[in-house]
Amino acid sequence: MDGRRDVLDEREQSWRGWMVAAQSGDGEAYQRLLLELLPFARRLVASRVSDAAAREDIVQNALVSIHRARHTYRAERPFTPWLHAVLRNAISDWGRSRVRLSRREVSLEIDGIPEPAVEPADPFADAISPELEQALASIPKAQREAVELIHLEGLSVTEAAVRAGVSSGALKVRAHRGYRALRALLRGRGE
Repeated sequence: MDGRRDVLDEREQSWRGWMVAAQSGDGEAYQRLLLELLPFARRLVASRVSDAAAREDIVQNALVSIHRARHTYRAERPFTPWLHAVLRNAISDWGRSRVRLSRREVSLEIDGIPEPAVEPADPFADAISPELEQALASIPKAQREAVELIHLEGLSVTEAAVRAGVSSGALKVRAHRGYRALRALLRGRGE
């Protein structure tokens, strides 16, 4: 156990020394510090985040945070807890951004309407059914425009909002209301 503690103490002293030197403008010490931190950061993030695709992004964001916050490290304090805090914050930031993104997403599923093919085999494959066309014609113009831009033309919410001349939030509301109205109309016809 003492051997492991010695290794950890040696690592702590090295990291602390390189950080203090980096704060004084030593570029080589800073480069050495980042190269030494990278595998440690990857292991720590991998132990807490199961999404393999996000791990490297989180590590890169943490390295950027270390760069931006390096002036906040105090040489009289241990380095490893400071590093852990930066890594925890990077993981937390990623988690919060995932929650925000999921709240902004608009479901494009409409009951009874199949998703359009990515590449239609023939030019008429993306034509909408007469029932959907009739239902679209019966909803308010703003809602119809939002649904058509996002679902039928395949534009992103941002692109559709620009084309419609409204904010992304307003377009999402219009699309959601349009989907809800279409769902109600199409369910009513199927019964």
